Amino acid sequence: MDRLGLMETFVSALTEGSLSGAGQHRGISQSAVSQQIRQLEAHIGQQLLHRSPQGVSATRAGVLLQEHAQKLLERYELMQAELEALESDVSGTVRINTGNFLGRIVFGPVLIELGKAHPDLDIVLRMEDRLVDVVREGFDLAIRAGRLGETSGYGRKIASLETVFFATPSYLDKQGRPKTPDEMKRLKFIQHHEDKTAGFFEVQKEGLTYQAPIRVGFTADDPEIILGAVRSGMGYTRAARMLIQNELDDGTYEVVLPDYQAPSKDVFAISPTKTIPGSKIDLVINAFVSKLVDLRRQAEFKVVEGKLTA
Repeated sequence: MDRLGLMETFVSALTEGSLSGAGQHRGISQSAVSQQIRQLEAHIGQQLLHRSPQGVSATRAGVLLQEHAQKLLERYELMQAELEALESDVSGTVRINTGNFLGRIVFGPVLIELGKAHPDLDIVLRMEDRLVDVVREGFDLAIRAGRLGETSGYGRKIASLETVFFATPSYLDKQGRPKTPDEMKRLKFIQHHEDKTAGFFEVQKEGLTYQAPIRVGFTADDPEIILGAVRSGMGYTRAARMLIQNELDDGTYEVVLPDYQAPSKDVFAISPTKTIPGSKIDLVINAFVSKLVDLRRQAEFKVVEGKLTA
């Protein structure tokens, strides 16, 4: 009897809320799920699920089993990751999810280079601006900027990005260049739909914190649309400096409120299990972080160079 497989089916049924949902998640029929649950109940000697037209829920015994089963399954995945790390060759499939902005500018190029360096590695990249559940949706890794959000996996901060407010020079010529945080309210903010601003940004200057009021004028969930709105003169937005440094250098964009420091943006790596040193997930994360470090150094060098030649 595959007890681990039976427990995985049981946990899937509770997670999905139905036997049919568990079947879809496990890739088996609903009748097979029902049969496996009955086998597990016979082995345990107690009823584990309440069944109704609305779905399934755990009995008292089921709640206890679910708690221990989840720990066993996590330990099993951890063991698999450790065994994988023992292999000298990086191979197999790795499914990754990240946001559009980081994916297009940073993560995509990193994965292309990794694919060239490790031809036996099958990389599946999905870019979307939402907080995925890596365990439930079957991803090996998710990279998220801004906030960690709720997840059933393991998340850790891997970087913190300097951000800037920016707009086109023509927009600032028309609306005026704010000198103080309070003057930001006359500009329109172009917002990503996941931003949680609470009506203001906290900015810093010489160790003191100020509130810069926000007047939202446009909201979108695609970075290209947001940048297109900025370029068209609709307003200003915020992004990591390193990602737009070239456009700042050539005059496409101009930093808004340059004497103040905008809030930093944290970057998180989320995986179903704890990352094992030497595993392919660890390799991907390290390559991504190294790329961020290189981009930050390039941006800092360009800023310093610009000041020296000004």
